[in-house]
Amino acid sequence: MPARLRLQRKGKKRAPYYHIVAADGRASRDGKYIERLGFYNPNTNPASIEINREKALQWLKNGAQPSDTMRAILKYSGVLYQLHLDGGVKKGALTQEQADEKLSAWLEEKAGKIAAKRESVLNDKTQKETAALADETKVKEDRAAKILAKTSAVAAAVEAESAPSEGDTAEAGQAEGTEAPAAEEAAPAADAGQAESSEAPAEASEAPAESSEAPAEAAPEAPTADAGQAAAEAAPTADAGQAAEGDAPAEEKPEEGSEPKTEEGKGE
Repeated sequence: MPARLRLQRKGKKRAPYYHIVAADGRASRDGKYIERLGFYNPNTNPASIEINREKALQWLKNGAQPSDTMRAILKYSGVLYQLHLDGGVKKGALTQEQADEKLSAWLEEKAGKIAAKRESVLNDKTQKETAALADETKVKEDRAAKILAKTSAVAAAVEAESAPSEGDTAEAGQAEGTEAPAAEEAAPAADAGQAESSEAPAEASEAPAESSEAPAEAAPEAPTADAGQAAAEAAPTADAGQAAEGDAPAEEKPEEGSEPKTEEGKGE
């Protein structure tokens, strides 16, 4: 079985890179190889390829068969194009100088394309980073503006709450200033009210006296029979009053050295 040009996997999980090797077709992928020709790293953009062109061309001329991926790499690096030009030189279609000139022009054009792609990728990355930074700055500015607006609203609310309280204080001071003279004016008014209230019971006491005199004055106008009865009722009342006056001295204490008067002495 002929030799094969293929890739031998290396690297970490999900981050592989490959060695370009010439190995026996019966060997396993990562087994023994005959010669290493370069490496291929697909983790970069564009992919990094380093290959020994002369050795790879010699292996192809000796009949080594490349794998599908390895064929694409050889085409990308210009090895297959060089093999084609060498076939034309061998057939006499063109000279070696013409073949070398065409190969050099192709390699320069390919290198220019790779450089342009690398620069484009780098510019895109820079633009993305700049756009991301601008977006982040905008978000920070918007957040700062929202915080400032919220703080301003809170400060305005606090000022609005404090302003009426100061006005109320001023009004309270004015009310206290007006209440002091009012209290001073109310004191004499209260004294006058108390005097009037003390005079009012006196007038009220005089009023019953006048009312009691009114029936007394009206009594003589009553009929003669009523007057006789009233005189009869008044007589016992007068006798009782005299008896009360006569009994009052009897209750006084006798003077020392004087003999108490008895009812018998009175009879004698």
